Amino acid sequence: MQQFNIEKPEDEVRSYLQEKIDNLTKPKGSLGKLEELAMQIGWIQQSLNPKLTNPCHIVFAGDHGIAAEGVSPSPQEVTYQMIANFWNGGAGINFLARQHGFNLKVVDAGVNFDFKPEDPIIHKKIRKSTRNYLHEAAMTKEEMEQAIQSGAECVQACFDEGCNVISFGEMGITNTSSSSLWMTYLTGIPLDQCIGAGCDHTGNIINHKYKVLKQSMDNYKGDASVEDIMRYFGGYEMVMTVGAMLKAAELKMIILIDGFIMTNCMLVASKLNKNVLHYAVFGHQGDEAGHKLVLEYLNAKPILSLGLRLGEGTGAICAYPIVDSAVRMINEMNSFKEIQVTKYF
Repeated sequence: MQQFNIEKPEDEVRSYLQEKIDNLTKPKGSLGKLEELAMQIGWIQQSLNPKLTNPCHIVFAGDHGIAAEGVSPSPQEVTYQMIANFWNGGAGINFLARQHGFNLKVVDAGVNFDFKPEDPIIHKKIRKSTRNYLHEAAMTKEEMEQAIQSGAECVQACFDEGCNVISFGEMGITNTSSSSLWMTYLTGIPLDQCIGAGCDHTGNIINHKYKVLKQSMDNYKGDASVEDIMRYFGGYEMVMTVGAMLKAAELKMIILIDGFIMTNCMLVASKLNKNVLHYAVFGHQGDEAGHKLVLEYLNAKPILSLGLRLGEGTGAICAYPIVDSAVRMINEMNSFKEIQVTKYF
């Protein structure tokens, strides 16, 4: 599998960042989370004057063979129908991308539909849907490696356009099921605490979903390595996201993390290279049952908690103005050294 050279940022700059933040015209620590974010972003960029340029948001889309087992109340065709909604500008992620100035890109990772070459998406289809992991691996090793590489290529293209802050979203009916399996295998948290209702607001699907996923685990005969869990239970859109996150960290980009599915993609990425977590800013804690637990496992402190469970990356972009405020704070506030204000802390 493709390897990524992800470096932990040098720590020397941290003392200088702290000194600058502490000497802004405010009581020490009074801007709370903004100060933490300014520290992280300045540390990532190794700069006392960090900046955010050309933010990009990539939605990876793919279908899942496990959908045949009825683990979601939504039919599989919703995946490709929503992609059309994305490119027509009418989805939840669209208004947020417009509002906050994100360049939105939609990637066909493995949708069970024949898009036309001229359709306004990035064509990276590996296969029309993964296989049904109740009975066999969702993808081959070669397909997994292709997905990792494709995700990395999408991020490289954004970087080449001047992007240094990036977020990811997904579209794929039943991908909360795959995420729950990744989570239980890689954290040790029991399956029943990892699964939720997904897009079923009634919660009626959970018992059936649990039975199917538990049977899938019982049928699994692999070696339980990170790579094998990712391959056997993953979706093409999810594995592409893992590759994208690893590449973004290698390029020292700021990675805004969305909800349950994207947090589990970061979980997998961190198991492949722990240094990826230094570049992650967790946008929000969603409403999916296991999200709080996987965030706690990663020792992540999300910026927002808005009850979101849409996916698409909406929580990540909702959090972006807070990140922007942190950068503006460190760059635009005066310091006590610059103006005649007595320190009042």
